[in-house]
Amino acid sequence: MAEKTVVHLLRHGEVFNPEKVLYGRLPGYRLSETGEAMALAAAEWLADSADSPITHVVSSPLERAQQTAAPIAGKLDLPVEVDDRLIEAGNAFEGLRVGVGDGALRSPQHWWKLRNPFRPSWGEPYVEIAARMLAAVETARDAARGAAAVCVSHQLPIWTLRLHLEGRRYTHDPRRRECGLASVTSLTYDGDRFVGLSYAEPAGATPPDAVPGA
Repeated sequence: MAEKTVVHLLRHGEVFNPEKVLYGRLPGYRLSETGEAMALAAAEWLADSADSPITHVVSSPLERAQQTAAPIAGKLDLPVEVDDRLIEAGNAFEGLRVGVGDGALRSPQHWWKLRNPFRPSWGEPYVEIAARMLAAVETARDAARGAAAVCVSHQLPIWTLRLHLEGRRYTHDPRRRECGLASVTSLTYDGDRFVGLSYAEPAGATPPDAVPGA
């Protein structure tokens, strides 16, 4: 490759969320103790196993993402920059329980939000998520030319961008997303050209009862 650059998309760690609501962009949701350990595990994995040196760290503006970015930035003595384009997807069910068979999905007053799964009608359109995430990744790539960048974001934005890059349909089953807590989806570029990706779970698999999209 003439100029290999890697952009690691790091999902934040587990959040303290005893009510098990879909917190989305709501303020005040921090990492749990387990989530802090996940962030440390991801930082150690990135620092020790990354083929290209990490020279740039950027995060979603949400607190849980910045907490997840802090360990890797600290290890490498880098600042954590903030890019609003890495934020969680907007969702009409914020603050509600959305588990299958319970919570908001049992109430007819919310069913109209589910009328169009292709857009989707309950939140930020997939096409808009993909566009802003791609722009954020390309900015990070340009900042780390010939090396690597870490972008800390959230499950749905990372997964939507992956679907876009792989030429797959945006509509999907949230339970089938390959994007666990503190997971790393690594995008490789040759110059400006995307040439492939890999996936790792340095903090282990996500518990099956985790809130989808959190």
